[in-house]
Amino acid sequence: MHCPFCDAIDTRVIDSRLVSDGNQVRRRRECITCEDRFTTYETAELVMPRIIKTDGSREPFNEDKLRSGLQKALEKRPVGVDLVEAAIDRIKAKLRAGGEREVPSRMVGEEVMNELRHLDEVAFVRFASVYRSFRDLEEFRQEIERLSKGG
Repeated sequence: MHCPFCDAIDTRVIDSRLVSDGNQVRRRRECITCEDRFTTYETAELVMPRIIKTDGSREPFNEDKLRSGLQKALEKRPVGVDLVEAAIDRIKAKLRAGGEREVPSRMVGEEVMNELRHLDEVAFVRFASVYRSFRDLEEFRQEIERLSKGG
């Protein structure tokens, strides 16, 4: 790693520690040339599958888009940011766990609905009403009844 102070190529690790619940390594480094010290953080880069949209086009997984969809459904609902971030982490873990290079957008939508069902029923119904494009009030009513029965 290059020294951020003198741009020398050689640095040495003085200390390494786990941070962020063991998902990141903090390293104290010292430049061999100028002897200044600095800190680096190392995390695993996990590849997310590409998303196959309903029109057949493909796009990279976009965590911001996922977060935005969840936040819109949860707008003005009593759900903390930490719970939303945990839901995002679970959705990403499920997508990675499948081992597929590409997944249909429908799979992502179903995972979002599953998480919302546990986070907030009103947010779930909001998201489902847009995502499933209910044709009429009866379809909407059936979904609410299914939710009331725990299914």
